[in-house]
Amino acid sequence: MSKHIGIVACSYEGAALCYRTICNEGARLLGEHSHPEVSLHNHPLNEYMEFINTGQWEGVAGLMLSSAGKLKNAGAEFLISPDNTIHEAYSLVAGRSPLPWLHIGKEVAREAQAQGFGRPGVLGTRFLMEGPVYQEVMEERGLDCLIPPEEERTRINDIIFSELVYGIINPGSRRFFLDAIEGLKRRGCDCVVLGCTEIPLIVLPGESPLPVLDSTRILARAALEYSVGQ
Repeated sequence: MSKHIGIVACSYEGAALCYRTICNEGARLLGEHSHPEVSLHNHPLNEYMEFINTGQWEGVAGLMLSSAGKLKNAGAEFLISPDNTIHEAYSLVAGRSPLPWLHIGKEVAREAQAQGFGRPGVLGTRFLMEGPVYQEVMEERGLDCLIPPEEERTRINDIIFSELVYGIINPGSRRFFLDAIEGLKRRGCDCVVLGCTEIPLIVLPGESPLPVLDSTRILARAALEYSVGQ
């Protein structure tokens, strides 16, 4: 019996990609047309942003815990969130959660090490790139990580919140992301973490100047494997 997966959603495009990945790839482990039970709960993104924009991570944790309680009541047995940024509140959530969690950053760092990478570049929201989430999990595994310069971080953040969270893909924005990755490559990065769950919509592996670590799909696959006991 596979464990029931609970998805704590924040932005709907990223959560939808995570859900689709779990369902699409479930057959790999469970057989044709099969996947674990999945439940998803989503507080509106604007509620999260009110707290994120003012650095109130306890408020973010409260929303995450609210979703956690609803998902437990729906039958979920463990939780994931395909939103990297809100993992800055993870330490405020883990000890109070009614269910265990998989941490997206830790799963990405594990995958980076498994693939032999040593210096990932990290793309994501401004809060994620400038915050501790990936810095801490990479350091735990002896990995060094870099982020783009400030001007690029600002533009990346703007594209995420004005375009990607709405599913809007502009060719000029795609080019900007690829150029930012090229910049990380020139600075010595050997891979790039797509650390916002919408970035895989605009950065495709075959187009990226660096190998990609797609945080959304890495987390979805980790959840699948945990669900079936692997």
